[in-house]
Amino acid sequence: METPACTEAADIEQPFDVFARACPSRETLEHVTGRWGSLTVGALREGPCRFNELRRRVEGVSEKMLSQTLHALERDGIVNREAQPTNPPRVDYELTPLGVEVADRLLALIHCLEGNMTAVLGARESYDATRGGR
Repeated sequence: METPACTEAADIEQPFDVFARACPSRETLEHVTGRWGSLTVGALREGPCRFNELRRRVEGVSEKMLSQTLHALERDGIVNREAQPTNPPRVDYELTPLGVEVADRLLALIHCLEGNMTAVLGARESYDATRGGR
């Protein structure tokens, strides 16, 4: 059974369906749940950050990837970029109201995973033992 195409936003019941191939919500979901997107949104939940502060907080992200991630999240209305007219220029990033809502839900998932890592690691060990490891 094929999933129906994404309907117009004016449709009250369910205007978007992430399971539909052409639905634009898929792209936003990818931006938010990708490795760098989720870590960036989670880090910004702690408060506004400058680019390099954010880069230090999200260990392992390259300058290029963080820049691309912030651009995508800004385009989706999740992050606000505010450039200060100073010398040198100062740019701050913070979550929009939508971004705060997304971050709160994302952090609940992150905390759930962190709190259950002992079980996850045990499951991995068991799986690897019975299936020959990785």
